[in-house]
Amino acid sequence: MPTALSIPDLESVYDLLARAIDQAGPEKSELFLVKLALLNADALGAHDTVQRHIQAALQDL
Repeated sequence: MPTALSIPDLESVYDLLARAIDQAGPEKSELFLVKLALLNADALGAHDTVQRHIQAALQDL
């Protein structure tokens, strides 16, 4: 199992996501995020973990 990302790596991922969301534009940003989530879920390969991550992401919206 891979280890957690460092703070600098998380900041880099945040920047990459922000640029990609801007590139997708407001009409396609939701589709982009769903596609990204599905690709990452497939790469993770653990349904229970994906479910926990979805619940965690819903917190404090």
